[in-house]
Amino acid sequence: MIKAVAIDDEPPALAIIDTFCKQYDYLSLEKAFTDTAGALKYLEKNTVDLLFLDINMPAISGMDFYKLLQQKPMLILTTSYSEYALESYNLNAVDYLLKPFTLERFGIAVTKAQQMYEMVHKVKAADASKFLMLKVDYGMVKVVLSDILFIEGLDNYLKIYLQDQPPLVVRFTMKSLAEKLNENEFVRVHRSYIVPVNRIESVKHRIIAIGNEEIPIGKIYEEQLKAILDKKSLNNL
Repeated sequence: MIKAVAIDDEPPALAIIDTFCKQYDYLSLEKAFTDTAGALKYLEKNTVDLLFLDINMPAISGMDFYKLLQQKPMLILTTSYSEYALESYNLNAVDYLLKPFTLERFGIAVTKAQQMYEMVHKVKAADASKFLMLKVDYGMVKVVLSDILFIEGLDNYLKIYLQDQPPLVVRFTMKSLAEKLNENEFVRVHRSYIVPVNRIESVKHRIIAIGNEEIPIGKIYEEQLKAILDKKSLNNL
């Protein structure tokens, strides 16, 4: 759901935006303001994805108002004047709606916003899948998955060995951590070890070599490891 706010000093214009937003199930018009002061207070305390903003506001222009915002939502400018179109590009506006605009033209603008919203959130999701936030002592530490050499289980603790960094000791179980990791990228090879598949250099006599480390393969994990290595075309068994 895209959370939106509309700012326009003309109440009828806000009513039109409200009516048009209700035609799209992925849009939620959270608030509408006829003044920039009230809008600014709201935006300082609330997260908004999309801003419908009239350029010609009494106290401050919409352009200058947007520049004041520390957290800048996606922007769709609304105005009765066409001469501001070029400046809208300088603000990276999603679209520029010239009043009076139709529902069809409004739909083109919000579709662009929806596409941008989905693209940004897919990137964020992809970035989030590249690391874990784990509790260490009394704080949280970001562990980049590509830095992990292997993971060793120590009762209710784990020791995470990292490339060019000291190992981390975290209070976590092997089972709980395994559930957070991509099963095609990390494989449990022993009741006490999880290894990244792409770190495996060789497998001989039920021993995995990763750098100078030798990690045993538990008998019950052999078939699972073999299947993953076959899939990755890395089978050295």
